[in-house]
Amino acid sequence: MSDLFDTGDTPAPKGAPRPLADRLRPRALSEVIGQDQVLGADAPLGVMLASGSLTSLIFWGPPGVGKTTIARLLADETDLHFVQISAIFTGVPELRKVFEEAKHRRANGQGTLLFVDEIHRFNKAQQDGFLPHMEDGTILLVGATTENPSFELNAALLSRSQVLVLTRLDLADLEHLAQRAEKDLGRALPLDGPARESLLEMADGDGRALLNLIEQMAAWSTDGKLGRDALAARLMKRAAKYDKSGDEHYNLISALHKSVRGSDPDAALYWLARMLEGGEDPRYLARRITRMAVEDIGLADPQAQTVCLHAWELYERLGSPEGELALAQAVTYLALAPKSNAGYAAYKAAIREAKKSGSEPPPKHILNAPTKLMRDEGYGAGYAYDHDAEDAFSGQNYFPETMKRPVLYQPVERGFERELKKRLDYFSRLRERRGG
Repeated sequence: MSDLFDTGDTPAPKGAPRPLADRLRPRALSEVIGQDQVLGADAPLGVMLASGSLTSLIFWGPPGVGKTTIARLLADETDLHFVQISAIFTGVPELRKVFEEAKHRRANGQGTLLFVDEIHRFNKAQQDGFLPHMEDGTILLVGATTENPSFELNAALLSRSQVLVLTRLDLADLEHLAQRAEKDLGRALPLDGPARESLLEMADGDGRALLNLIEQMAAWSTDGKLGRDALAARLMKRAAKYDKSGDEHYNLISALHKSVRGSDPDAALYWLARMLEGGEDPRYLARRITRMAVEDIGLADPQAQTVCLHAWELYERLGSPEGELALAQAVTYLALAPKSNAGYAAYKAAIREAKKSGSEPPPKHILNAPTKLMRDEGYGAGYAYDHDAEDAFSGQNYFPETMKRPVLYQPVERGFERELKKRLDYFSRLRERRGG
């Protein structure tokens, strides 16, 4: 029976050209560059293969790091028939055909490794459709995704699979790959040292992208070695990987926020630039920067919120790219500002107390009494007008009468909040003396 979805190695017509990436495709797992955290002898796949107990897998990682190649080689290592589909182009009828053909193979004594690229693009019902075939051994599923499986895949599918994280290739891995390419081409790349380093950086951790760049260079006619500037003139830099709605979006805003919280202006500016260069909406960044001022600086420097709001307004008036400088200045200010989350923590503590106390009414002495009936009920009785009290502080209780007074706001000894702590301590002493 033919398999429309089988993309196993098919011999190219004699004399047909083959792309460099195809010629350098590893023929064994030992030839895969990088991913030692997955393929090493003591790593998950190494242990599984040594014990002969391969389970269904989810490969999570960026493009060009070997997800498809590793899946194909796993099938070779375990004598399973390799079938590859893409969730983008495959619907329910096609999936049924894949499962039926896998059942026929199983009946004939051969298992099937089903590799599903972009598996996160299948909806819940489609993902559920894999479960019975995984459980009865019809298929061994290997899914690949660039998105966080925790958010994109069903819990039932995840519980039957092991998630393995594949990482972007580092410069040493890319250099190893470049050397393989040079061996295949039979000549060295016409680059000096800085230009070679620049080429590796252009690939941005993507092995496939590097081989494509090298293949372009193989067609050049050059006299001598090219420098960094000459290389940049001939090759466009690969756009940095950035998905404004995916993992990279959340990873980078987290890096920006934590750099500000960690008082590192250089790191904060770097992550801000990465997001802006990736095409992030500056208005989103303006909102998040303002949130940082409220959450991590608070009353230690009340001016920080004003700086952020002014930067936001300046961006709206100036637009890009001039307005982005205002956001950069706000980020620098926040990183160097004194830090306190005391106000944030106090608010969350107040929310917990509000939920716990339910519908407890305020004490009667601070209730308004616009009618005689309300006055007769004691509303407003005994209220002390603070402006008439010594130091304009009566020390009365303002919490529900049945509620023990909590301590919510605990300012830190940093920035302006140091002054607020002095005031808070002063009022606490007065309250104790006046029996509030």
